[in-house]
Amino acid sequence: MKTLKAGTSQRNSWKVLKCTNLKATPVAFFIPRNKGVNCSQHMTVDTEILLKAYRLMCLAREMANTYEQNRQICKYVHSTSKGHEAIQLATAFNLQAIDFVSPYYRDESIMLGLGFDPSQLMMQLLAKSTDIFTGGREYYNHPNFRGEGKPTIIHQSSATGMQAIPTTGIAQGLKYLNRIQSSLLRKNEAGELPIVICSLGDASVTEGEVSEAFQFAALHQLPIIFLVQDNDWGISVTSKESRTANAYRYIKGFKGIKRVSVNGSDFEASYITMKKVIDKVREKQIPYLVHATVPLLGHHTSGVRKEFYRNEEEFALQSTYDPLPLLKIALTVRGIPEDRLLTMEEEAKHKIAIAFEEAVAAPEPDPETVSDHVFAPPAITEEKGERAPAGNQKVMMVDAALFAIREIMEEFPEAVLYGQDVGKRLGGVFRETATIGEQFGDHRVFNTAIQEAYIIGSTVGMSAVGAKPIVEVQFADYIYPGINQLVTEISKSCYLSCGKFPIQTLIRVPTGAYGGGGPYHSGSVETTLLSIKGIKVVYPSNAADMKGLMKAAFLDPNPVVMLEHKGLYWSKVPGTEEAKTIEPSSDYVIPLGKGKLVLEADEELIEDGDSCVIITYGMGVYWSLEAAKTFGGRISLVDLRSLYPLDEELIYSQVRIHGKCLVLTEEQKSNSFAEALAGKISMNCFNYLDVPVAVVGSLDLPAVPMNIGLESAMLPNAEKLTTALDALFRK
Repeated sequence: MKTLKAGTSQRNSWKVLKCTNLKATPVAFFIPRNKGVNCSQHMTVDTEILLKAYRLMCLAREMANTYEQNRQICKYVHSTSKGHEAIQLATAFNLQAIDFVSPYYRDESIMLGLGFDPSQLMMQLLAKSTDIFTGGREYYNHPNFRGEGKPTIIHQSSATGMQAIPTTGIAQGLKYLNRIQSSLLRKNEAGELPIVICSLGDASVTEGEVSEAFQFAALHQLPIIFLVQDNDWGISVTSKESRTANAYRYIKGFKGIKRVSVNGSDFEASYITMKKVIDKVREKQIPYLVHATVPLLGHHTSGVRKEFYRNEEEFALQSTYDPLPLLKIALTVRGIPEDRLLTMEEEAKHKIAIAFEEAVAAPEPDPETVSDHVFAPPAITEEKGERAPAGNQKVMMVDAALFAIREIMEEFPEAVLYGQDVGKRLGGVFRETATIGEQFGDHRVFNTAIQEAYIIGSTVGMSAVGAKPIVEVQFADYIYPGINQLVTEISKSCYLSCGKFPIQTLIRVPTGAYGGGGPYHSGSVETTLLSIKGIKVVYPSNAADMKGLMKAAFLDPNPVVMLEHKGLYWSKVPGTEEAKTIEPSSDYVIPLGKGKLVLEADEELIEDGDSCVIITYGMGVYWSLEAAKTFGGRISLVDLRSLYPLDEELIYSQVRIHGKCLVLTEEQKSNSFAEALAGKISMNCFNYLDVPVAVVGSLDLPAVPMNIGLESAMLPNAEKLTTALDALFRK
């Protein structure tokens, strides 16, 4: 291969290189000229900034070398910023304390540029208790920070590209709060507004959820910069294998996002570019994409080493663009003595050696803390307000939800409602948000695209800035595209940030089957949701509970999914008339995790051992009430109302009273929440049980059939429940 040399300029990026012998290597590495921004010949970067960058680059490089030399000690998987340092430092230097930034796992140089000390990063590297970010719970350079003097960093996962949606949610929240009351935002001394940086690797841009973030940012003109660091690799996959265009070309399809491409190995060009872009986004509050071409000089991670998949020629080519020696050349051109630079290099080695020694010696986390910070403390711990005020009329469940949201939005200006078709034109496909949009305006109640991942994941960023999102997934069957955000980002945020970033969000999900809704509009998803640790799940069965639980769910500082049976919304299903109740007072709340004894068996029958308790929720309450009519006072009925947290005290006390228990669910029975609950009851009440706990649910079919007769054959009902209860009493 011919020797490749870069044209040099103190003020412009390195010139495009053309490889004249591509057969020698499957990867051609191109460093582009700046595109999309004017790096003026009249603009230079102060030498002191260059020296600061060089000092931090030396630290980052020595950190990478130290980790490599101590592989047995650095046993947890990690990546380093080796080769990416210039663009990362250039970004960090231009951020202010009022801003927000979401680094990705290779962005340790951003952290150094923001002022974090190498020892702080190393504590996370070695998963020590003194890790200020996650207390030893997260991978290296998975930071989160909320404090003075530095930008805010929300918690984010290492799942590729998944931070794009939560971080865009930050920008969404900033724009909303600025509109309703700009004093809610932190501003700098000049009164300027914050901006958001979302850092991504180039391989992540092929993720669908990244496109959802781009789409929303473009459509709503949000103050966010997507910084894409393009090193041509996605582990062992090159750009030629994985995408048709780089991020600079790809973003052109998202009308409204401005773009720039820069040589990310050239610190001065990167600094000028990032300053211009950040200043423009701060002033105009618009979205931008910065595409920075950089070399990958280290391993993908410590566990996937470069020699596994890269040949020497490929690595040698990328090494030509190592930002550290390039910056050293630029400094010597400016007259900085080489001795001074050598001294900085030696100082970096000394500092890193000391920091690493301290990190190695730091204490391990106390195992007793392993369960801390799963949830933030609940806001509502007891039932308050009037459940059935004198003079109030009975309301349907759908209206109780509507009235609850109206009262919430009247009291909390930071509350915002969005989802598919919830805006004023329709007011929800079940009319569950009717008139809300007209009352509060399009900026507070609005439609989204068909983007369940964005609807759910954006609430992370919204919550982080102080907005209070209420979002809706149109049908339970369509929550699955949003499960990734729910599992990967939302559920883990409080725990992995050690309580700094709980996610306050209320996610409404119409669920359940009735009237021939068919296989994609009738599903029940509670078992799927309950397998996710770090979220709460509630399931009201009547109007009063709908309002009380919705208020409590909104006020809870944790993520709450509210399952609402669409067959109970209007009480049109025979036997569900009691779902209509007197509308509770505006201050009525029900603490999450408290069930309700809806029906009590006769005392004499209980004493004779001739009674049974049914544990159920949702539509199951009405099947149970109907079936109970045939058993003459022998049935008690517990409505769970909250599936997690679960009122185990009420459940176990009732089982111990009766000795017989049936758990009823609308879900398919096998491997369901209901079967798991039956197992918990058996373990905790074994000595009190007269017979094994029974479980009744839908048939184990992959979907709910559309034909009403087939639907009925699949689902439980009062008649099937009566048969199961009769068999239970006969045992």
